[in-house]
Amino acid sequence: MIRKMLVAGAIVAAAGAAAMPSVSAADIFVRVGPPAARVEAVPAPRHGYVWAPGYWDWRGHRYAWVSGHWVRARPGYVYSAPRWQERNGGWYMERGHWDRGDRDHDGVPNRYDHRPDNPHRS
Repeated sequence: MIRKMLVAGAIVAAAGAAAMPSVSAADIFVRVGPPAARVEAVPAPRHGYVWAPGYWDWRGHRYAWVSGHWVRARPGYVYSAPRWQERNGGWYMERGHWDRGDRDHDGVPNRYDHRPDNPHRS
Protein backbone atom coordinates (compact mmCIF):
# COMPACT_ATOMS: atom_id res chain seq x y z
CA MET A 1 0.00 0.00 0.00
CA ILE A 2 2.77 2.43 0.95
CA ARG A 3 4.74 1.49 -2.15
CA LYS A 4 1.72 2.29 -4.38
CA MET A 5 1.32 5.67 -2.65
CA LEU A 6 5.02 6.48 -3.15
CA VAL A 7 4.86 5.53 -6.83
CA ALA A 8 1.69 7.57 -7.34
CA GLY A 9 3.28 10.54 -5.55
CA ALA A 10 6.39 10.31 -7.74
CA ILE A 11 4.25 10.25 -10.90
CA VAL A 12 2.25 13.29 -9.79
CA ALA A 13 5.44 15.17 -8.87
CA ALA A 14 7.06 14.35 -12.22
CA ALA A 15 3.95 15.41 -14.15
CA GLY A 16 3.78 18.67 -12.21
CA ALA A 17 7.44 19.42 -12.85
CA ALA A 18 7.05 18.71 -16.56
CA ALA A 19 4.08 21.05 -16.81
CA MET A 20 5.89 23.95 -15.15
CA PRO A 21 7.79 26.23 -17.53
CA SER A 22 11.45 26.68 -16.73
CA VAL A 23 12.25 30.21 -15.64
CA SER A 24 15.81 31.41 -15.52
CA ALA A 25 17.03 34.39 -13.54
CA ALA A 26 16.99 36.43 -16.75
CA ASP A 27 13.28 35.77 -17.30
CA ILE A 28 11.95 37.93 -14.47
CA PHE A 29 9.29 40.22 -15.94
CA VAL A 30 7.19 42.63 -13.88
CA ARG A 31 4.59 45.16 -15.02
CA VAL A 32 5.26 47.59 -12.16
CA GLY A 33 8.68 49.24 -11.90
CA PRO A 34 10.81 48.90 -8.79
CA PRO A 35 10.84 51.59 -6.07
CA ALA A 36 13.75 54.04 -5.96
CA ALA A 37 16.98 52.50 -4.77
CA ARG A 38 17.78 52.92 -1.09
CA VAL A 39 20.81 54.92 -0.09
CA GLU A 40 23.38 52.63 1.50
CA ALA A 41 26.65 53.60 3.13
CA VAL A 42 29.41 51.80 1.27
CA PRO A 43 31.95 50.42 3.74
CA ALA A 44 35.69 51.01 3.38
CA PRO A 45 37.31 48.85 0.67
CA ARG A 46 38.31 45.29 1.55
CA HIS A 47 41.32 43.75 -0.12
CA GLY A 48 40.27 40.93 -2.44
CA TYR A 49 36.57 41.85 -2.43
CA VAL A 50 34.16 43.95 -4.51
CA TRP A 51 31.13 45.75 -3.10
CA ALA A 52 27.85 44.53 -4.63
CA PRO A 53 25.33 47.33 -4.03
CA GLY A 54 21.82 46.68 -2.74
CA TYR A 55 18.89 46.30 -5.14
CA TRP A 56 15.16 45.57 -5.30
CA ASP A 57 14.42 41.91 -5.98
CA TRP A 58 11.06 40.54 -7.12
CA ARG A 59 9.65 37.97 -4.67
CA GLY A 60 6.64 36.61 -6.56
CA HIS A 61 4.14 39.34 -5.70
CA ARG A 62 6.17 42.25 -4.32
CA TYR A 63 9.59 43.89 -4.29
CA ALA A 64 12.00 43.16 -1.44
CA TRP A 65 15.21 45.04 -0.73
CA VAL A 66 18.43 43.01 -0.83
CA SER A 67 21.19 44.80 1.09
CA GLY A 68 24.61 45.39 -0.42
CA HIS A 69 27.34 42.93 0.46
CA TRP A 70 30.93 41.99 -0.29
CA VAL A 71 31.69 39.41 -2.98
CA ARG A 72 35.12 37.85 -3.53
CA ALA A 73 36.91 39.52 -6.45
CA ARG A 74 37.65 37.50 -9.57
CA PRO A 75 40.90 38.51 -11.30
CA GLY A 76 40.29 39.51 -14.91
CA TYR A 77 36.56 40.06 -14.37
CA VAL A 78 34.35 43.05 -13.62
CA TYR A 79 31.25 42.76 -11.44
CA SER A 80 28.03 44.11 -12.98
CA ALA A 81 25.48 44.90 -10.28
CA PRO A 82 21.85 43.72 -10.60
CA ARG A 83 19.58 46.17 -12.40
CA TRP A 84 16.08 46.57 -13.75
CA GLN A 85 15.51 47.54 -17.39
CA GLU A 86 12.27 48.90 -18.76
CA ARG A 87 11.24 47.50 -22.15
CA ASN A 88 8.17 46.17 -23.97
CA GLY A 89 5.76 47.64 -21.44
CA GLY A 90 7.36 46.03 -18.41
CA TRP A 91 10.46 45.67 -16.29
CA TYR A 92 13.11 42.96 -16.71
CA MET A 93 15.64 41.99 -14.06
CA GLU A 94 19.26 41.51 -15.05
CA ARG A 95 20.97 39.63 -12.21
CA GLY A 96 24.40 40.58 -10.94
CA HIS A 97 27.12 38.78 -12.83
CA TRP A 98 30.82 38.74 -13.68
CA ASP A 99 32.03 39.92 -17.09
CA ARG A 100 35.42 39.61 -18.66
CA GLY A 101 36.04 43.13 -19.51
CA ASP A 102 37.45 46.56 -19.53
CA ARG A 103 37.54 47.74 -15.90
CA ASP A 104 38.64 51.29 -16.71
CA HIS A 105 36.45 51.69 -19.84
CA ASP A 106 39.31 52.89 -22.03
CA GLY A 107 38.44 50.53 -24.90
CA VAL A 108 41.37 48.17 -24.27
CA PRO A 109 40.35 44.73 -22.90
CA ASN A 110 41.96 44.02 -19.53
CA ARG A 111 43.98 41.10 -20.89
CA TYR A 112 45.76 43.49 -23.31
CA ASP A 113 45.79 46.58 -21.08
CA HIS A 114 49.14 47.20 -19.36
CA ARG A 115 47.34 49.50 -16.91
CA PRO A 116 43.77 48.11 -16.57
CA ASP A 117 42.79 50.54 -13.81
CA ASN A 118 43.92 53.70 -15.61
CA PRO A 119 41.18 55.21 -17.82
CA HIS A 120 43.80 56.83 -20.10
CA ARG A 121 45.14 54.69 -22.92
CA SER A 122 48.69 53.39 -22.72
